[in-house]
Amino acid sequence: MAEHRTMQRGALLDAARSLLSEGGTEALTFPALAERTGLARSSVYEYFRSRAAVVEELCAVDFPVWAAEVENAMAGADTPEGKVEEYVRAQLTLVGDRRHRAVVAISASELDDGAREKIRAAHGGLVAMIVEALAALGQSEPRLGAMLLQGVVDAAVRRIELGAAEDPDAIAEAAVTMALHGVTAPRS
Repeated sequence: MAEHRTMQRGALLDAARSLLSEGGTEALTFPALAERTGLARSSVYEYFRSRAAVVEELCAVDFPVWAAEVENAMAGADTPEGKVEEYVRAQLTLVGDRRHRAVVAISASELDDGAREKIRAAHGGLVAMIVEALAALGQSEPRLGAMLLQGVVDAAVRRIELGAAEDPDAIAEAAVTMALHGVTAPRS
């Protein structure tokens, strides 16, 4: 019985990811979850008391997976510059991933304080990964620098998601260049 409940909970989270990545938080409704999973709407309420509860669980499940991928990419770099580059590239590589799209949709939405706090904490964990590399590069305010760098990454993510005129690879290159050189082009 417990195994069955775990499977149904997993199916609900998967349906929530799809709904979020297809239509944002407006698409995440209990009737839509019920329809996607074949469960009765009353059954959905047995697993989650509200949309915010679905969102909180998705954050708890998906953010660590996403953060681990970014961390693994950074671990493969030998220099602080390499770590910054991998931090940017890894996040932009995840853009097409449904989990990532769901997280982005969640981040952009109106949520209750509990869900917002969980997202802030998860983003904080992501930003914390890059602070050390920025300090090693001589940033006098590495924590502030990390938050600003994440802003560049978030802007690049939105640009890719919107299907901007530029190729996603060109957006990634521009974001890496901005991260490593600011608004000054690298000297060749």
